[in-house]
Amino acid sequence: MSGESLSDAQLNSLFEAARWAPSTYNEQEWRFLYAHRDSEHWSTFFDLLMEANQTWCEKAAVLVVVVSHKVFERNGKPNPVHTFDAGAAFENLCLQGAAMNLVVHGMAGFNRGNARRELNVPDDYEVEAMIAIGPPGDPAELPEQLQEREVPTGRKSIDEIRCEGPFSF
Repeated sequence: MSGESLSDAQLNSLFEAARWAPSTYNEQEWRFLYAHRDSEHWSTFFDLLMEANQTWCEKAAVLVVVVSHKVFERNGKPNPVHTFDAGAAFENLCLQGAAMNLVVHGMAGFNRGNARRELNVPDDYEVEAMIAIGPPGDPAELPEQLQEREVPTGRKSIDEIRCEGPFSF
């Protein structure tokens, strides 16, 4: 990422796209906790990342922690698809980011327990993922081992991801 900042309007455009994702009973159970790079909260979010992700994200404009409500607001019963619905919101955010020529990079490489504690996430919310967002940078500025990963990855064929009838992969 380039190190350029994002305006509140740009960030709100991303969250607006996420807001319109489908969800069970329209619960919209995802929540986005975030910090701009030059804000008082940046180091808290940055320190949640594993070392390799810190190297990759040091020039991100914004870091986000995605959480999802594990129970339905309407009746307090467990929501078995809160993670699925939060993923739909993340995808909308990613698509909007692509339309805005931004890098939106989801990550699992962070300390979830520390995120829960440091960000005061209640027990009825699941800490799902982190996201780094920012304008694209020059891959040549990354450490060599990360430069090697900056290539498009292949995709499985359709026959590898679908089957009619019972599971037979």
